[in-house]
Amino acid sequence: MVDQGKNVSDSSSNIESRPSLGPASMALLRKASAAEPSPWEMSIVRLLSFLRHMGEFTLMTGRVVRALFTPPFDFRAIVYQVESVGVKSVSIASVTAVFIGMVMAVQFAISLQKFGAMEYTGRVIGLSFSRELAPTLTAVIVGGRVGAGMAAEVGSMAVTEQIDAIRALGADPIKKLVLPRVIALIFGMPVLAMLSLIFGFTGAMAVISAQFNIPAAFFFRSALDSVRMNDFLSGILKCPVFGAIIALVGCYSGLTTTGGTEGVGQATTRTVVVVSISILIADFFLTKTYFLIF
Repeated sequence: MVDQGKNVSDSSSNIESRPSLGPASMALLRKASAAEPSPWEMSIVRLLSFLRHMGEFTLMTGRVVRALFTPPFDFRAIVYQVESVGVKSVSIASVTAVFIGMVMAVQFAISLQKFGAMEYTGRVIGLSFSRELAPTLTAVIVGGRVGAGMAAEVGSMAVTEQIDAIRALGADPIKKLVLPRVIALIFGMPVLAMLSLIFGFTGAMAVISAQFNIPAAFFFRSALDSVRMNDFLSGILKCPVFGAIIALVGCYSGLTTTGGTEGVGQATTRTVVVVSISILIADFFLTKTYFLIF
């Protein structure tokens, strides 16, 4: 009996001497023991997250539209953003357009040569560049560069609490950070698209003249005969919408960035994907709307 009592007391003392689990350990145990959510539950969570982001994005867009008609305006910031997102994007837009024009010229010339219709190469390239290639490809290329830069810049300000400091000083972050970028891209994208059209058509004309012995003057004249002002406007009028999409998506991703430098990297990557997809979706609806109206 004495031995049994001694064993019971030893075991109780051993239990009491064991270290107790802390709050972090208990949280890990609860997380490990919790059941994993089903695919249906994950889909619901993602759908709700998407709807929340769409609501916040719509509210931010409404604030930007209201700020467009609310003076005063920081013209110095607008000019700086025009230089940053417009002038500094001329090189990448021009180089991309030149080589896209060369590739399209070779592809169409070889394909039309099989049917004895190489004289239509200028018309096809002129129409394709005026309607789609110049505005859409320029928006995708420039959107990847500019949108990622905006997300990184504004996101760095968000994680370092500089945006909170702007609010504390009584200024509106939408009017100070978002509005100049939106205005700069709305007016800068049509200019970049026109430059892309010129450089792309010039590259195509050079390749056709050098490789397929088609005179550059004939190539240029045939393209002008087929491209109408309606075709030109159907592409250029999309560019302000593309510019607004790039600026709004980039700034929204930056303003909602959390998690330090890792969050900035994730916001930058997400911005490039969302901008590219949004431009292509908007291109379809804008094209349908334009041809239904005009």
